[in-house]
Amino acid sequence: MIALDHIAIAARSLEEGTAALEQVLGLPLEPGGRHAQMGTHNRLLSMGPGEYLELIAIDPEGRAPDRPRWFDLDAFAGETRPQCWILRTDDIAAALARAPAGTGTPTLFRRDALSWTFALPDSGQQPFDGTAPALIEWGEGVPHPSTRLPDRGLRLTGITLRHPRPAALQKALAGLIEDPRLSVETGAPGIAFAFNTPDGPRVLA
Repeated sequence: MIALDHIAIAARSLEEGTAALEQVLGLPLEPGGRHAQMGTHNRLLSMGPGEYLELIAIDPEGRAPDRPRWFDLDAFAGETRPQCWILRTDDIAAALARAPAGTGTPTLFRRDALSWTFALPDSGQQPFDGTAPALIEWGEGVPHPSTRLPDRGLRLTGITLRHPRPAALQKALAGLIEDPRLSVETGAPGIAFAFNTPDGPRVLA
């Protein structure tokens, strides 16, 4: 089983990112937590059953890891924007065998009652200039984060991947994920997310 788990929006700080997202989406973000292994922290927003939005930034009070941070955050600059999309699997080793080369090495994370395995790319950046998905496997018996978030009516309606080699990207994703919301276009590397909100459609790009 492989399905969309969550999307990651990066920001220079949680405060800046929260203000930007709440202005665009018209919805309040929920408190998240810290990732001591990566020196990052986050805030969250439900996108309905089994899916959520993660706003993530480098934690100024955290310790820098001895490896590149996930989601290429060490190289992040500029305005708050989509940075990654993350697929959930119940067998991360099998999923990695089907994923683009360089998707990462399974690494165990723990925080409070949560545990999960995340495939970390050596460089910190996902394949295809950051447009290929990351992979996560939640620990057995761990409730999905979306079950602990209030549903405020946000729904993801589209994931657009832009890359100068769209055919190669599409081929790399074939057999890994089939989602009618996903499309690949020619362009400079980037990701855009489209949503339905209680106040109408919105796009983050």
